[in-house]
Amino acid sequence: MEQVNTAFDFPAYIADEDKTLNFLYGTTFGRMLLQPMCTQAFSKMVGSFMDSGASLRLIPHFIKKYAIPMDDYIPCQYLSFNDFFARKIKAESRPVDMVKTHLIAPCDSKVTVYPITEDAIFFIKDVPYSIKSLLRSHTLANRYIGGYCYIFRLSVDDYHRYCYPDNGRRTRYVRIPGRLHTVNPMVLEHADIYRENTREYAVLRTENFGDLLMMQVGAMLVGKISNEDTRHFSRGEEAGHFEYGGSTVVLLTPPGAAFPHPLLLERSKESIESLVKMGECVGMAP
Repeated sequence: MEQVNTAFDFPAYIADEDKTLNFLYGTTFGRMLLQPMCTQAFSKMVGSFMDSGASLRLIPHFIKKYAIPMDDYIPCQYLSFNDFFARKIKAESRPVDMVKTHLIAPCDSKVTVYPITEDAIFFIKDVPYSIKSLLRSHTLANRYIGGYCYIFRLSVDDYHRYCYPDNGRRTRYVRIPGRLHTVNPMVLEHADIYRENTREYAVLRTENFGDLLMMQVGAMLVGKISNEDTRHFSRGEEAGHFEYGGSTVVLLTPPGAAFPHPLLLERSKESIESLVKMGECVGMAP
């Protein structure tokens, strides 16, 4: 039934403890300070600075702190930190799996994947969320019961551009505004990020996997999700990018369209994320 090429392997990812986030989300005073930080106004203020020339001074420290392999990226003169953050990678650094039956990761990320059950409730780091509240559409959510939900979590050191997972065309586009919270897994006991974050999604009618739903979820200090206005697209073609901060891409597959790699499923049962790169195979059509 689940005919997946098990030759692929994915490194497991264990998040380091973040003392700042522990303080902000784990203490009463920290959560008081967090309230204004989770507003659109604060996010826009930070975004304006990150778009300014003054933010260029942050780039060398960021490259050193996160050991960014700059040789992987297309050389250019950056105008701001956000310009650098949305830098483009060389094509040879992210080869795209072009086997038509292979479902590819749309982005560099830490991924977990879960079956979409009849009641559409998921537990990520012990916090439940509803697929229907995620989409704000009971009718659309019901179309994915029996399929799978891939959650691709990007941290600040990841490449923040994402691509289309197959050839096809866009049939529906929805934007849901919300409050902004960080997507670091350790804070989920204090914030249900998928109900409070700004999110945008499109239904993608693809050649090999039916109607995929791809959603972008913003996070704290991310004031903008920049999606391409593309009606027809090709596998591996750029779909958009995030500005500064951690972010998430959610991919829903309809029933029977594709089966996840067994290793990803097994780790996800234990709430263990796996490292994937944009263009890598994460599942296979039957």
